[in-house]
Amino acid sequence: MNAFEYIRAESKTHACEMLARWSTGASVLAGGTDLLLTLRRSNGSSPKAIVDISEIREMEGISARDGSVTIGPLTVHATIERSECIRSCAPLLSIAASMIGSPQIRNRGTIGGNIMNAATCADTIPPLIALGATVTLKSVRGSRRMPLEQLFTGPYVTVSEPDEILEEISFPKLSANSTSAFIKLGRRNALSIARLSVASILVFDGKGRIREARIVPGAAFPTWHRISDAEQLLRGEVPSVKLFEAAGRTVAGAMIAETGRRWSTAYKEPVLAVLVARALQQCNDLRKKERKVR
Repeated sequence: MNAFEYIRAESKTHACEMLARWSTGASVLAGGTDLLLTLRRSNGSSPKAIVDISEIREMEGISARDGSVTIGPLTVHATIERSECIRSCAPLLSIAASMIGSPQIRNRGTIGGNIMNAATCADTIPPLIALGATVTLKSVRGSRRMPLEQLFTGPYVTVSEPDEILEEISFPKLSANSTSAFIKLGRRNALSIARLSVASILVFDGKGRIREARIVPGAAFPTWHRISDAEQLLRGEVPSVKLFEAAGRTVAGAMIAETGRRWSTAYKEPVLAVLVARALQQCNDLRKKERKVR
């Protein structure tokens, strides 16, 4: 590990000032579960300064008001997993948080770090994009807000400037006639990095037809986005196994159209199609269960 300057930020403003001073030579430390690994396998390009934002309490927590939910970027995954607000307003995000790493990682790793690291296997990003999340970036020049999916330009690459920090994440609460699901596939049952994942949301009308659908795969594309062709296929239709299987094939086809055929395609194409169909079926099963409870 190469030597670096360590700076503990006292506030968001202080953090931005230090990043501006060091420019491209600084990295941000939040939970550290990704950054420390990077430092340990340094190849000579390690940062000259580390700006530690982990003690800025105003960047933690979950709040809900006026139909939306706001999460501070220093909120750890375990808090998101256990939050009654998230379980009620965005259950697929709670499920995704529960699948990240080990209990130790979930109690240390932050949602902001998961987003800004921009690894294609990130578990919280597909649910957040499905929820219509926006993010706010802050620097000494001010703040700017954007849809989360516009933050990413490629694996491990975002549009954030070197002097910017992630200030907050927000999204609308799911409506009462919505159900959601998150499915993750890894090489093992615990401490698993996603090989593929799917976040899905279905909104139903009063007759049980699908009024709106949102499907966001993870670890399948260079960046995350909704699959509009598959969503359009579902819109206005009565839920069925065949319909969900067709949507799954459409998502798999979109993956191939964007990434081409590679050595992993023979595995990923059918598996992604199945995962999408299962996620949609879970949404429909939840709708049926909720109707029985009512």
